[in-house]
Amino acid sequence: MTPSHTPPQKSDALRDAASGVPIVEPIIVPIVELSSIALTLESGAGEVNILRGIDLKVAPGERIGVVGPSGSGKSTMMMIAAGLERPSSGLVRIAGQDLAEMDEDDLALFRRDRIGIVFQSFHLVPTMTALENVAVPLEFAGRRDAFDRAAAALDEVDLSHRSTHYPGQLSGGEQQRVALARAVATEPDLLLADEPTGNLDGETGTAVIHLLFAMQERIGATLLLITHDPDLTARCGRVVRMKDGRITDGGMPS
Repeated sequence: MTPSHTPPQKSDALRDAASGVPIVEPIIVPIVELSSIALTLESGAGEVNILRGIDLKVAPGERIGVVGPSGSGKSTMMMIAAGLERPSSGLVRIAGQDLAEMDEDDLALFRRDRIGIVFQSFHLVPTMTALENVAVPLEFAGRRDAFDRAAAALDEVDLSHRSTHYPGQLSGGEQQRVALARAVATEPDLLLADEPTGNLDGETGTAVIHLLFAMQERIGATLLLITHDPDLTARCGRVVRMKDGRITDGGMPS
């Protein structure tokens, strides 16, 4: 009797050519995942819809430029990603963590450990030296080497010689470099930069952006950069375009 032959079963799984063992592809968890984000605020004239159904996914290590006219919701979206603003509805998941499940204390600790923020207006503590400003998040994290790491971060932005100076004794470009050193000192997973060159002249701004990109690459962080500068968006791997509280292009990886 001729033995029956069972045809090989089809499988969608990838297999190693030599062993035939299925290859398990790693699941990449987005660093930023915003799903159906809406933000509505009350005003004297009634409800104001700031964000209208934002969907955004950003993979680890991506460099994203966020562009759009003033009032399109760029800064608000970034504040929500940082856990500094609660949405009216929708899901905010950063580095796999649902921010809605955290109270304000938990969010502060999460930002300290996972997120670095660079604002347009520096936000340095005026009564602290440059070194002390950079050391603040490291001290909050309980790092015994906080001041050594802060000194190394200042050296990376070429400000070792200004470490004992107060913000009022520094130029705008120097203050922004201190703010950048502070943002990356903890080596966060996510860097958020909201118009970091907006208060700087062209040459100084170019130097700050060069440092921002270099430090982001060194620590392997994901970067969301709000900018109106087309030269900066050209250096980003993806451009997210916003208008009237919505993402009109670039919200999902290609």
